[in-house]
Amino acid sequence: MSDINDFEHRITAALERIGKGIATIAPGGAGGDQVAQLTAALADEKNANAQLEERVRAIQEKQDKHLAQLEARLTKLSARAEAAEREIDRMRRVNAELRASNAALREANAGGLGDDSLINQAMQAELDALRAVRDSDRAELDQILAELTPLVQGETHA
Repeated sequence: MSDINDFEHRITAALERIGKGIATIAPGGAGGDQVAQLTAALADEKNANAQLEERVRAIQEKQDKHLAQLEARLTKLSARAEAAEREIDRMRRVNAELRASNAALREANAGGLGDDSLINQAMQAELDALRAVRDSDRAELDQILAELTPLVQGETHA
């Protein structure tokens, strides 16, 4: 990008020098050929400058479009990461409850006190843990599908 800016500055300086040279040459006479050459060079430089400006504009548009796509993707991925983090936190809580419930059940069994409510609580904690794992697996599959869907659709349209 800086090369293009350098070229643009050089072209602008050349155009200014040509313009000054044309102004000092008297119209007609021996300087007529030189004026024609300088006028042609000026036109060439203006054309080259216009082409460079068009290239710079096209590059800028392409970069802006690419940046917008990256920002949209970042937003989607951030939302997915937050959802995954919430699911991980839920799994941690459920697993902590399961460990506590199982520890209480082991203590009751070690003391010969088989408590039905502790067994029910342990079973409920285990079911919650299984649901959390299933939900986590589902969220992971949804993320994979979300990433693969554009690729598959792109191949079918190509």
